[in-house]
Amino acid sequence: MPFLEIKNVKKRFANVDVLKGIDISIEPGAFLVLVGPSGCGKSTLLNLIAGLDAITEGDIHINGARVNDLHPSKRDIAMVFQSYALYPNMTVAQNIVFGLEMRGVPKAERERAVAEVAKTLQITHLLGRKPSQLSGGQRQRVAMGRALVRQPQVFLFDEPLSNLDAKLRVEMRTEIKRLHQAMKTTMVYVTHDQIEAMTLATQIAVMNAGEIQQLGTPQEIYNRPANIFVAGFMGSPSMNMIAATLEDGADGPAVTLAMPGKQPLRLPLGPAARSLARYGKRDVILGLRPEAITDPNGADRSGNAIARADCLVDVVEPAGSDTFVVTRLADVEVIARMRADADVRAGQMAPFAFAMDKAVLFDPESGKRIG
Repeated sequence: MPFLEIKNVKKRFANVDVLKGIDISIEPGAFLVLVGPSGCGKSTLLNLIAGLDAITEGDIHINGARVNDLHPSKRDIAMVFQSYALYPNMTVAQNIVFGLEMRGVPKAERERAVAEVAKTLQITHLLGRKPSQLSGGQRQRVAMGRALVRQPQVFLFDEPLSNLDAKLRVEMRTEIKRLHQAMKTTMVYVTHDQIEAMTLATQIAVMNAGEIQQLGTPQEIYNRPANIFVAGFMGSPSMNMIAATLEDGADGPAVTLAMPGKQPLRLPLGPAARSLARYGKRDVILGLRPEAITDPNGADRSGNAIARADCLVDVVEPAGSDTFVVTRLADVEVIARMRADADVRAGQMAPFAFAMDKAVLFDPESGKRIG
C-alpha cells in the first residue's frame, strides 16, 4: 500500500490552473524529489501536502488516511523551508525544542530528543548560540533539527539549499542523503536543481506547467526520458538533440544525419534496437548524452553499438577530469565529453565515437520517446 498517495490533485488560483491533475504514489521510506523550472507548480504541490493551502480537486492520503481537510498540525509532517525561519531571540537548543514544548512533551524527554538530534546533525557545540552567530550551513542544520526532533511521518523540504554557496550545497546534500539512509523516513523534496534531484532521490517527479512529465527512478529519468522536455531538463550539460531520419538496413535500424555540404552521416543503432524496424522510415529527434559521444579510446569497450566518424572540432573546453568538445552535426551544436588527455584541437578534424546503444529517439511532433 502506498504511504503517500496523490490522486488527480488540481489547484486553481482564480482562472489559472496551477496544477492540472497530479498523480503520484510512493512507498514508505521513499525520497521523492519534485523537480522542474520555476513556476511549474512544485512548491504549490508541497504546500498542498503540508496543508498550507487548500486542494481544488483530488485527494491526498498519508499512510492510508485522507488528509484533505486535516489542519497542518494534525498531519504529522515536518517542513524545512528555504529561509530557515529560526527565532532570532532563541538559542539553537530553544529553536529545536520549541515545537515539543508547545505540544507539552515532558522536559526530560525534550532534552533527550534535542541531544540526539544535535548529535546526529553534529551541532551539539552550537546549542547555546543564537542564529545570528551561525553560518548559513549551520542555520540550515538547526532548521532540519527542529523538524527531526518531532519524528514525523513525512519530511517536506522546500528548496532548503538554495541560499547556500556551491561548496555548502554539496556538503548539505550529503548530510541529507545520510540522514535519509539512517532514518528511512518518507521525504518529499522540492528543487529546481537537477543535480540535487539525481543525487538525493529514490523517485523523481519531473514537473512542467503544472503537470508531471515523468515519474521514475533517477536512472529511468536520466537514461529513458519520457519526452524531449525531460531529456533537456535533466543532465548537465543537457542531452544533445539532433534531427535525424530513422531507417532500416541490412545491419538493422540506423539514423541518418544530414550534414550540409557533406555526405550524410549514418549511425547504426545496434542489435538491441531491432524493434525500431517496425516504425519504418521516419523523421526523429536523436538524443545522445554528452558522455555517449567521446574519443575512440574513451569509448565504453562493453558497448555493442559504437559508431565512429571524423568531425570538425569547433571548441575545446578543459574541465579537469573531462574535456568538453563542441562540434556540429546536422547543423546543430553538439557537446561531447572526452577524456582529460584527449588529443583534440579547435579547427581540426578528430575521430569521435558514438555509443549508439545509449541513444534515445523522440517523435518530432509530440516530443515523446519512441521505442
